[in-house]
Amino acid sequence: MAVQISKRPPLAQALANAELLVDKTTIDQAIAGMAAPIARDYAGEVPVYLTIMHGALPFAGQLALELGALGLDLEFDYLHATRYRGENTGGELVWKHRPATALYGRRVLLVDDILDEGYTLAAVKQWCLEQGATDIRIAALTTKQHDRCLPDICADYVGLQVPDRYVFGYGMDYYEQGRNLPGIYALKD
Repeated sequence: MAVQISKRPPLAQALANAELLVDKTTIDQAIAGMAAPIARDYAGEVPVYLTIMHGALPFAGQLALELGALGLDLEFDYLHATRYRGENTGGELVWKHRPATALYGRRVLLVDDILDEGYTLAAVKQWCLEQGATDIRIAALTTKQHDRCLPDICADYVGLQVPDRYVFGYGMDYYEQGRNLPGIYALKD
């Protein structure tokens, strides 16, 4: 169920009660730093580059350009699987769009904005395996610092670690708002 625009808290109110955790310059440097190991790991191949919508869109675009600058070609597709649906706590996984690209016999790079507890990424990774992908790796712009992550899920490439707080900006939302903020913010306690 989508959040009604009139019922969601105003973004300006959230920003007034938030602190900037990571500025755009630091994010840019983190993404650039992720590109070299990814390009090295996929050298001579064209992986399926699956952006997890909506949150990963800003990160995935910037990372793709960094990888292209290093000579790595990518086959783009996307998926939309969510547990949040405009809320700030997760529920049951809902698939809104599955990739059209055949994954059988392919290497897949899942690209997401945040790895929190890992339920969404674990389900997406399992689905990719069921489709016949031979190798699935995860690139996450951020990972949260806590011990609640599922034991069998981790990001292979991580840009930044963020505290175990409600974060938004740079793809991550505050009630479906603020994804296009050029930094990462956290609500004050």
